[in-house]
Amino acid sequence: MSTNHLADVLRPVKHVLLDFDGPVCSVFAGLPAPEVARRLYGALLSTLTVDAPADWATETDPLALLRHVADARPDLAATADRTLTRLEVEAVASAERNAGGEAAIRACVESGRSVWIISNNSGAAIRDYLDAHGLADVIAGVFGRVPGDPTSMKPSPRLLLDALAGASAAPESCILIGDAVRDVQAGHAAKVATIGYANKPGKEAKLTAAGAVVVTDSMEGRRGCSRLTIRLWLSTLTVFDR
Repeated sequence: MSTNHLADVLRPVKHVLLDFDGPVCSVFAGLPAPEVARRLYGALLSTLTVDAPADWATETDPLALLRHVADARPDLAATADRTLTRLEVEAVASAERNAGGEAAIRACVESGRSVWIISNNSGAAIRDYLDAHGLADVIAGVFGRVPGDPTSMKPSPRLLLDALAGASAAPESCILIGDAVRDVQAGHAAKVATIGYANKPGKEAKLTAAGAVVVTDSMEGRRGCSRLTIRLWLSTLTVFDR
């Protein structure tokens, strides 16, 4: 996409819907995701009177494990979610901040846009992180997964639709920034355009193929860079008539 086309996409944007794990911080940098999944699995074992499905023991993504539990044992979904929430709260205490993401948030606010966090992580963990890093006051709202209901997680559009309702916003006045194909899929379902954040090798092709309007490998604003820089565009395209 040309920068002129990108400017056309971003100019009407009044609300930025931002994924959390990746664009804002690396949630499991200090407490690795496989360890969180292992501890979640261990906690679930203590509640079972029958053997757990084999894929529970081998799953290294705690959010995927939560889905597996809800699919196989809906009666355990709420318990699993509460346990995972406690582990996520522990994890964000040692999360690695994304300085570019924080700068992008502040640039969005300075340009007259509101910023909303839309994440499959728990709202409690997100709010703890925002409070600890002085970001709570610049975030308009937090939409983490619905407690006890993993079906609310992206690629479902539910969290985006909840955010649109919270902002009283039309889809065309919003942009979603996320680092996973599921973000783009959720955006499509909610009719919200998505900027892909390719923070790891191989993501650019996947996000582009999924339909991201543009893909960037940085949340920093670097003038003269041929690739889109989110902070630069969102800070220079001022919103009027909000």
